[in-house]
Amino acid sequence: MDEDRHDVVDGEIVDDAPSTAVAVPSTPEPTLPEPDYSDGGVPSFDFVRDKIENRYTTSVGSTELAGLGTENTAEALDKQLADREQAAKDRLAEIRRSLGQ
Repeated sequence: MDEDRHDVVDGEIVDDAPSTAVAVPSTPEPTLPEPDYSDGGVPSFDFVRDKIENRYTTSVGSTELAGLGTENTAEALDKQLADREQAAKDRLAEIRRSLGQ
């Protein structure tokens, strides 16, 4: 009968009780000033400059994405729309004249 059961594994029962562990006292890490600030909490010049440059480039990028860059101001876009509407009206008038209306 043992010959028929090749998948049987021999083992022993182990308790789930935790073993006694040594508690390591936690030491608080020393607080270091942030790298861009002095010990007194004053930001460095480089940190302030980088922050200003980041805000500036973000605003320039969002303006360009909105299509309002240097050559595409709101006034220029309004003029393009007005020119396009006028060209459409002129073309429609030309078509009507050619049809004899």
